Amino acid sequence: MTAPDQMRPTPPVRVIRRPEDLDRTVLAGVARGAVRVELAAELTAALSRSRRATLADLTGRTVYGVNTGLGAMSGLRLDDAAQSHHQDNLMLGRAVGSAPWLRRDQARALLAARLRTLLHPAAGVSAELCGFLADLLRTDLVPAIPARGSGAAGEIIPLAHAGAVLLGGGQVLDEAGAAADAEPALAKAGLTARSFGPKEGIAFLEGVPGLTGLAVLAGVATRDLLGQVVTGTAAAHTAIRASPDPLHPALADSDELATVLAGLRALRGDGAAGALQAPVSFRVTAPALAVAGRAVAALDAAADRALSAVTDSPAHLDGEFVGTFGFAGTDLTAALGTLTAALVHLADLGAARLHRLLDPRVTGLAPQLSPAPGLHAGLAAVHKRAAAVTHRLRRFAAPALTGAIETSLGQEDVQSFGFEAAECLDEALNGLREVLACELLAVIQAQRLGAPRSPGLDALDAALPAGTADRPFGRDLDTIIELLAGGGLTGRAG
Repeated sequence: MTAPDQMRPTPPVRVIRRPEDLDRTVLAGVARGAVRVELAAELTAALSRSRRATLADLTGRTVYGVNTGLGAMSGLRLDDAAQSHHQDNLMLGRAVGSAPWLRRDQARALLAARLRTLLHPAAGVSAELCGFLADLLRTDLVPAIPARGSGAAGEIIPLAHAGAVLLGGGQVLDEAGAAADAEPALAKAGLTARSFGPKEGIAFLEGVPGLTGLAVLAGVATRDLLGQVVTGTAAAHTAIRASPDPLHPALADSDELATVLAGLRALRGDGAAGALQAPVSFRVTAPALAVAGRAVAALDAAADRALSAVTDSPAHLDGEFVGTFGFAGTDLTAALGTLTAALVHLADLGAARLHRLLDPRVTGLAPQLSPAPGLHAGLAAVHKRAAAVTHRLRRFAAPALTGAIETSLGQEDVQSFGFEAAECLDEALNGLREVLACELLAVIQAQRLGAPRSPGLDALDAALPAGTADRPFGRDLDTIIELLAGGGLTGRAG
């Protein structure tokens, strides 16, 4: 039998000639294993030049984190013996996280974003360090990085876990997502552990590459899901024969809304309206989708800024070592929070549209989409599930950006809690997908009971059990959620 790793196609190689070549789109491909990156000779030569300049300018200077302690211990000057292993020690004592770990694609996104920011000459790291990160991605050796408990100014805890793997310590994820010792995995991949050179350890721990990578993946997932909401909303419009008035092109106040309205019109079709006005939840979905589209565009823009910014601290700038705010993550965290709130609102609207689909006054069908009211419950309990999901999502709409807590012996410290913001958005994505699955199941049930059909759902209809009688509808919802998560039913959402 062919081994699983031998059955996988080799992804195409993207040669990185400038830092800008490892952009948001390439990063997303690398995180998902669809692209491999290779550093061009001219880029490694440029890294070697910036590395030599950095080492030369370190001579005779006191530089934070290079020959001093960190945080409250920054006033402690390290002697030569301590400096020789200080950069490695920065990882070991800060790898204090535990499971749950980031998913494999999320951890790969962190590594890819870390590689991108270390390519900036201000980081002053060696070409060998950058090459090692590229090798980790090439061999799919994925560090076990904690998804929670990173409450620091920056990402020193999750990045320490990633850095420990380079040293031959730490843990990596196996195919099942469980943690295993890194040293044998490195050997199996043909890689040799390496130490961090002067300033490389502190450079590795600075910035917010984890948050940046998570934001990039969330942006891709959100765009896919918004397109699916367009498909589901249009199908629901068709099923209840909603008035097309709210989809009129003259109502567009922006490019985002114009794109959403065009997508809904194209997918709804030309069926006659069953009532003078569409229910409110149907009328206001298009502008809510446009709001979410603008929010994901803002998140993408924030990720672009994070990838190109100086994130090292101290950064090597014009021959000096400059303390920066690259660890803040404020821009990304704020954008994540805005998008989360927009998605939670869309979930509320989905549950409301689902309620209307169960209303015989709206559909002209049997109550609760039951084939035999009283004998069969229909989809009443499916709506209850959607209501429970939307209620749960509301707790994730609170902004993670607030709530600084003093750490590091009480010295001033401010955290943006970026990983927490990313987790909230992930919950909103999963919840909205679940609510959409409930709505799509109701549309299929309505179609089978005589509602106008939406051709875009034919494949989904065929994937579900035949008939309209009561059955364990949770299994149907699992099928729909899996289809949505795999990228099916994607429409247009701007």
